[in-house]
Amino acid sequence: MDDGVLLYAYAGCVFRVPDGVQPPKAGSRFFCRHLHARAGERMLEIGAGIGLASVIAARVGASVVATDVVPEAVESIRTNAALNGVSVDARLGDCYAPVQGERFDLVCSNPPQMPTPPGRERRDAAAAADNGGIDGWEMLDRIIAGAPARLSPGGRLVFTIFGFLGRKTAFAKVEAAGLVPAVVASETQSFPRIGFERLDHLRALDAEHTLSVVGVPATVERLVIEGRRP
Repeated sequence: MDDGVLLYAYAGCVFRVPDGVQPPKAGSRFFCRHLHARAGERMLEIGAGIGLASVIAARVGASVVATDVVPEAVESIRTNAALNGVSVDARLGDCYAPVQGERFDLVCSNPPQMPTPPGRERRDAAAAADNGGIDGWEMLDRIIAGAPARLSPGGRLVFTIFGFLGRKTAFAKVEAAGLVPAVVASETQSFPRIGFERLDHLRALDAEHTLSVVGVPATVERLVIEGRRP
């Protein structure tokens, strides 16, 4: 720790995590392990945080644009790219707004996706990094719907979801956008710490019955979903 900055080591890289920016969690590491960016690809990461996935992709030779709505995160991406000797084009803005008219071989995101009961929204940094709206799909829906216009032919959209958001639901949304869906990876993770009101809300949304109906689940499934443009 140095002047309020956490140093975080991952995948042979070192990252500075300043106050106000969410440190990487299990979902971020899972996302990075199964992103599979390739040398020569043009990649866009939406909601890049400290730039974990973007820096790793740049290290293998991808040309990376990384966006975030938090100014401190954008500055952190730039710092971490320089710290690891790579170039990442970090831009401030919401979803696809900073890349109008551009196309990519890979669009990816590990976005906020924890469903939040009505009236329970919070504005602090930790809450904003997790809040996926009432059903968890608030940001994901925008990312999926906008992907076809930003993907080159044969390009891929890659994102994560909690299992309780629904594998079938994810496939239907990806197909509705004109992309071909697939599950890239799945992993069992520790269930996040949440209140009972939020847990009841999750169970009400869990149409595919992935959560136990009594007690607090010990684990949750996490999925990496791909949508490929024909």
